Amino acid sequence: MSKIMENAYQTHVPGASHWSLIIRRGMQLKLSDPAGKANVGMLFYNPENLLERYNAPDTLKCQHTFKLTKGHCLYSDMGRIFCSIIEDDHGWHDTVCANTSAKITESKWGARDYQNARNEWNQNGHDSFLVELAKYGLGARDMAANLNLFSKVITDDAGNISLAQEAGTPNQTLTLRFEMDTLVLLHTCPHPLNQEATYPRYGINLDLRPAEPIQADDACLTHCDENRRGFENNRLYYLGR
Repeated sequence: MSKIMENAYQTHVPGASHWSLIIRRGMQLKLSDPAGKANVGMLFYNPENLLERYNAPDTLKCQHTFKLTKGHCLYSDMGRIFCSIIEDDHGWHDTVCANTSAKITESKWGARDYQNARNEWNQNGHDSFLVELAKYGLGARDMAANLNLFSKVITDDAGNISLAQEAGTPNQTLTLRFEMDTLVLLHTCPHPLNQEATYPRYGINLDLRPAEPIQADDACLTHCDENRRGFENNRLYYLGR
């Protein structure tokens, strides 16, 4: 269900679904996890130059982190900032574990296709992104490493990574402030490390509206020197427009 208000837009994205939109700079997107168990796969592209896209390694190394949370920025492969995390109830978001594929989904939960199961089919993250990418003339070769919002991963003493299944609580939110015009792709398919016995089907709520102007003490701007340079790269990109 979608709802359009003056200067705002709200919608619900069911589990095992996908969505995309070009979000303009100066807007903010608030994501809410009603059940506290959702996974939101997400990718970013520059709609003016689709070769510029989200870069997971640069995002992590320039901010000296493995997890993503409030105060972090999400970088393109051109050293610019697509968006900033300005609010976060969850506190840990994954950007290294990639997507479920059809093979992974079938091995965990069995094969259920849309032709037979309709909206109860077992969709996977990889194919969800392919559907949204095709709407903008993109394909498999354009898929980058994605975010997995609302998903926390942990490691044991041997270095094995697993999903922290009980990390979330109902109605947690995360808010992204967009620093560039950004093509946003997302899906609500399971995290690839999810071990639930039945196919997890958790939807999310979206709220899109104008963001407050950035202040000098902004937590994302002041997080590190690299972020200051990223914001300056954005300023230069839009200079004169």
